[in-house]
Amino acid sequence: MDAQLLTLIDLQGFDTRLAALEAEAARLPKQIEAIHLALAEAKKIVDALKLKADTTRKDLRTKEKDLEVVTAKRAKAEGRLWEVKNNTEYSAVLSEIEAIKQEKAHGEEEILGLMELQERLTAEGREAESRLKAREEQARQDEAVVRKKLAAVEAELAGLRTDRQSRAQALPRPLLADYEKILKARSGVAVASVTASAVCSGCRVSIRPQAIQELKAAQAPMLCENCGRYLYWQEPA
Repeated sequence: MDAQLLTLIDLQGFDTRLAALEAEAARLPKQIEAIHLALAEAKKIVDALKLKADTTRKDLRTKEKDLEVVTAKRAKAEGRLWEVKNNTEYSAVLSEIEAIKQEKAHGEEEILGLMELQERLTAEGREAESRLKAREEQARQDEAVVRKKLAAVEAELAGLRTDRQSRAQALPRPLLADYEKILKARSGVAVASVTASAVCSGCRVSIRPQAIQELKAAQAPMLCENCGRYLYWQEPA
């Protein structure tokens, strides 16, 4: 097989592998970012529960102080029962006391609800913090694995680029420039095989019988008449 054609085939192998590794090198940082985002969401849940629990505690303290005021108001109203001078005043004070009782009962009901909510939020907060700790540990492990893989990919990329550059030096500059132009125009595939099916593996268009004979002779690089890729004959396995 023509030496230049062999070099083109080798370059295509390098470029195919490089493209795959570059895609992987671009994908892995996004995977790390996704790990961080998932962890941030878990932290938001914990923070939201803490904020809600803190708000509930403040509301509970406020309601308890309000209840103290209502209790004092009731004691004062009950004390006035001994001061009234007629039935009308007595009935009015009793009505006031009854209203205070209802206000107190409502306040106690609100306090009970807040206490139950606080208890539930405390339990949910503990569970969320426990899950967060587990997520943080898992995230550290997952990120370490991804970063190790990324380092390996970057190291392989560096080696392949060096090897590719060395191999490319075997081609004349015009031929290398043409190859790279086709590579860019044809989605990273500038060299395509032709097998017994007699079609270009790049564009799937049939190759003329005369061109097949020229390919088998492999005396010089040859272009597909349809897609413009370099062709080479690949013997059946």
